[in-house]
Amino acid sequence: TTVARHTVVVTERWDAVVVGSGPNGMAAAVTLAEAGRRVLVLEGNDTPGGGTRTEQLTLPGFSHDVCSAVHPLGGASPAFSRWPLDRHGLRWLHHDIPLVHPLDGGRAGVLRHSLEATAEGLGADGHAYRTMMGPLSDNWPKLADAFLGPVLRIPHHPIVLARLGLAGITPTTVVANRYFRTDEAGALLAGNAAHSFLPLNRPLTTALALALMAPAHQSGWPIAEGGSAAIAAALIGHLRELGGEIRCGVTVRTLGDLPPHRVALFDTDVTDLARIAGPALPGRVRRAFLRRRRGPGVFKVDWALDGPVPWSNPEAHLASTVHVGGTAREIAAAEAEVVRGRNPKRPFVLTAQPSAVDPTRAPDGKSVLWGYCHVPYGSTDDRTEAIEAQIERFAPGFRDLILARSVRPPAALAADNPNSPGGDITGGSLAGLGLIARPRLTLHPYATGNPELWICSSSTPPGAGVHGMCGWNAARAVLSGPLA
Repeated sequence: TTVARHTVVVTERWDAVVVGSGPNGMAAAVTLAEAGRRVLVLEGNDTPGGGTRTEQLTLPGFSHDVCSAVHPLGGASPAFSRWPLDRHGLRWLHHDIPLVHPLDGGRAGVLRHSLEATAEGLGADGHAYRTMMGPLSDNWPKLADAFLGPVLRIPHHPIVLARLGLAGITPTTVVANRYFRTDEAGALLAGNAAHSFLPLNRPLTTALALALMAPAHQSGWPIAEGGSAAIAAALIGHLRELGGEIRCGVTVRTLGDLPPHRVALFDTDVTDLARIAGPALPGRVRRAFLRRRRGPGVFKVDWALDGPVPWSNPEAHLASTVHVGGTAREIAAAEAEVVRGRNPKRPFVLTAQPSAVDPTRAPDGKSVLWGYCHVPYGSTDDRTEAIEAQIERFAPGFRDLILARSVRPPAALAADNPNSPGGDITGGSLAGLGLIARPRLTLHPYATGNPELWICSSSTPPGAGVHGMCGWNAARAVLSGPLA
């Protein structure tokens, strides 16, 4: 989607101005426009989309997702599912195997769309997997509301949510090593828990893993045909259909850069909002935003390959996502090192291979691979060799297929997307109270104490991921408040 650069015309007046065109900003804008409000979106970059952009980062004809590639919560999003995004070109692509977690010797834990098939593939741990995941998967449509909304509220389905029980509260290290008997099941759980960027011996890491795994058995872990930019294009198309506008190349440094409006919603990091708003925020709120604890960062690499990745495990060739890191113990050790401020020799690497389900991403016979590992916040170490060594471990001959690579350390990610300072793509650490105090400890996480200013980025619940729920939740709060 191409959007021309604009200079803001200050004589216009809008019901709402949204700063930032990532999926949360666009979801907020669409929700408000759907309610009949006059909405303008301002984007600092020349291209809209935030974390949902697709570019030829390596060679002509190879389309790489700049940030997010696979969307476990995108297909499950109540926001996205209510809008006719397919009419605007969005096509979700799925595979029966959303995730493979390879182990040494060609073994692997395989997460399939079918819960029963997943359990059967886990052998001795099949019954344990059914017992843990069955109630959560069966009730995911009800539980999605709890996982994708504010934490500090009375849940709509408390009995169903309570069925998570002790398993969800228990640290992943305990569940993987005591509840499961096989490396395959433990690795599947640990790899998903590692998406939290937390040490896996922390409480609730299992709940976060299960919240990612449950949608795999329902709506799947889809990718967008042609790249994640298709999500942005569909949201923009629907916003325009509803009468909203978007303008790119507009940098907002102070509130004075905004055109006249009734409310402004910020799809930005909370520290940026604190700097932009200055004294317009209550002092306690501004201080809380500026003190927001950062999580670990990301070191990302994209590859153009002369063929598919030669995984030793045959089912890994079919999956859109492959977790690379070995056993649960190995992953836990690697993530603990990162939190201590050190880069592990063998990092946990998250890879996505869109070409496995979307042949449009690369020329015939070629493929693209997307991957990153966790690093300490603001790390300047080059992790390319460590990442490629881990992939080579489970896919001998991988290096021989590399035609070109695009390397993005934390500083480059932050420069490309200001919502990822220091490479932190989670909107702030989940450690301590970070899971419930997003972005501060309050029953109204999208409010700032100034009825004109609201926050709708991944710094708010439910956090990171391409699902639009932060924006949708924030817009609904605005519609029940100043824009009622």
